[in-house]
Amino acid sequence: MTDSLKQSILNEAHRLGFVLAGVTTPDLPPHFPAFENWLAQGHHGDMNYLATERSITRRANPKEILPECKSILVLAIPYNRPLSLSSKESSLTLPLRGEKNTGQIASYAIGDDYHDVLPPRLDSLVRFIEGQVGRSIANRYYTDSGPLLERDLAQRAGLGWIGKNTCLIHPQKGSYFLLAEILLDLELEPDSPFVTDHCGTCTRCIEACPTEAILANRTLDARRCISYLTIENKGDIPEDLRPHIQDWSFGCDICQQVCPWNRFAAPEGDASFQPRGGSASLDLIPLLTLTPESFNKQYKRSPVKRAKRRGLLRNAAVALGNTGDETALPALERAAHDSELLVQRHAQWAIEQIERRKSKNINPA
Repeated sequence: MTDSLKQSILNEAHRLGFVLAGVTTPDLPPHFPAFENWLAQGHHGDMNYLATERSITRRANPKEILPECKSILVLAIPYNRPLSLSSKESSLTLPLRGEKNTGQIASYAIGDDYHDVLPPRLDSLVRFIEGQVGRSIANRYYTDSGPLLERDLAQRAGLGWIGKNTCLIHPQKGSYFLLAEILLDLELEPDSPFVTDHCGTCTRCIEACPTEAILANRTLDARRCISYLTIENKGDIPEDLRPHIQDWSFGCDICQQVCPWNRFAAPEGDASFQPRGGSASLDLIPLLTLTPESFNKQYKRSPVKRAKRRGLLRNAAVALGNTGDETALPALERAAHDSELLVQRHAQWAIEQIERRKSKNINPA
């Protein structure tokens, strides 16, 4: 009965769009000491919620979240695979894709927000399990929103290995997927951990990272990561890193784009993560004209909303400073008088970059 129940659960998970599913136990995650050291080194930047005593305790022991927990169901759902980069392209310091005055956006964020998409599916899966066993089951479910070491749990559930770029990688499906977990008061047979490291001697992701954020111990310094700088960072982007942001306006995919294992990733992910408005990039100049009201309307139910208006306009200004031509100057000059000082400072920096190239007759493309 237990084996058939587990298989029924996995089948239902696949029906709901989760291409990978496995079961693990609520034991201490194997990389928890590395997580503690990462925090001690300050590599989490301003993400102080990761370093609270309650957060650390819960990440060490999932039973602090759900005392009745007996099994953890770990799931993965795919999103669109962006274009891959050749080794030559990955060494460039100017935009790799896109056009002038156009900004790149991390592929997971081009569609609807997974924080909105996945919880109803997780809840549906819980209801299915309860229907199978004929009783209510104590549970908690998360997708990048709970105090869990998700990749550790996923590796222990057999979904893949943690690569040098810190992403979970599956040998047939690459790394373009989002993780989710359901803690259950239900005994299920755990899957065997994924123990093989298929990165080998490859260091393409480390070499390709424009800001040198990826560390040798399979962690990263968030303070240098483009994704952190354009999303989680709420203040100024350090001036020395701004040129290396290239044309990324929300997140970054470079360390996945150069990964050889992603040649196996499906080009298109779940239907909910297809491009909103049909475009997988951002038209930067109109972004600088967004009011708070128009920003909220345009990015409702989009991951981009996490950066907030001031963060997105900051990012757009930096991208224009790196890639924009003189046609971006009027919009940047207006942004230099924005109500947000953060936007003003980055718009002024962008103006200076474009004027400097103009005086030297340098084409950024």
